[in-house]
Amino acid sequence: MTLSQVRNRLSELGFTGMLMNCEAVLTKLQSGEIHALEALDELLEREWRYRQERATVTRVRRSKIRKGASLEEFDFSFGRGITKAELRNLASLEWCDQGKPLILIGPTGIGKTYIARSLGLLACEKGKTSLFMTVTDFLEHQAIARNTNTYLKFRERLTRPDLLIIDDFGMRKFTAQEAEDLRDVIEHRSYGKSTLITTQLPVDHWGEVIGDEIILDGLVDRIEPPGLSIKFKGPSFRPKLKKTVDDLGQKN
Repeated sequence: MTLSQVRNRLSELGFTGMLMNCEAVLTKLQSGEIHALEALDELLEREWRYRQERATVTRVRRSKIRKGASLEEFDFSFGRGITKAELRNLASLEWCDQGKPLILIGPTGIGKTYIARSLGLLACEKGKTSLFMTVTDFLEHQAIARNTNTYLKFRERLTRPDLLIIDDFGMRKFTAQEAEDLRDVIEHRSYGKSTLITTQLPVDHWGEVIGDEIILDGLVDRIEPPGLSIKFKGPSFRPKLKKTVDDLGQKN
């Protein structure tokens, strides 16, 4: 069999990682640098890595998370009330492995969304599925689902990911139906799936946006006792970031 035939067969089988590296591995084999089993092992390793990378790319795309967030680049110099130890604990994703909820609480511009996005991307890299949506996204899709009698499909879509991120909870009041549907989604996720919520409202103030006490109690009961809660403090990071950018612009 010629090299061209090998390449064609690898292409037909969809072994792209092997296809991309077969010539280099064959050269090493022919030069005596590696033995036959080592060549096979290297080709299999290349194929495995390629598939892992492609799977990660697919998970990130489906997560709807904007790229560019990384916990390694989180700036602690602005004193936002979260310690490096707490951040390392979150980055371990142990809470996600255990299906526990996570609530990030603090004022606007403090870095909650950045950390949420970073954790979502990290989960994708670790082989987990994530889905990011603002509370506005949730309510818009919930309304469409109710109006088109597709609520069960909507709930299934939100129940499926290993990690669901709901950003900016508390931006407006919920109707009774909206609140009940949120509670329903959270309840279905409480059986081994993690939900991450960012909000300016401490949990004991959620009654300001969810008026029905029974629904509120059901929601909080699924989130607070088993979940983790991180409270941020301090002024918004955004004005300081703008000043830093302006200063750099003046220097340049």
